[in-house]
Amino acid sequence: MLVIRLQKVGKIHTATFRVVVTQKTAAAKRKYLELLGNLNRKSKAVSLNKERILYWISKGAKPSDTLHNLLISQKVISGAKISVHKKAV
Repeated sequence: MLVIRLQKVGKIHTATFRVVVTQKTAAAKRKYLELLGNLNRKSKAVSLNKERILYWISKGAKPSDTLHNLLISQKVISGAKISVHKKAV
């Protein structure tokens, strides 16, 4: 199964993320099929390849919960956001 998720790169306190398509069972820092964009949390810069993201979603790739919320806030897809944090019991 394919998944679209964030891949952490960069230094510890200045982490940036890549938006990649990969196999669900693959390790987070391993080889990916395609690079779809970047996210810099410090400068709040987001660059996404919207056409390729929609292409992979149409082929059956599922975005991770965090990325799903990011795609909604960037208006790439529409829908409701997903609660990412676990609820306390």
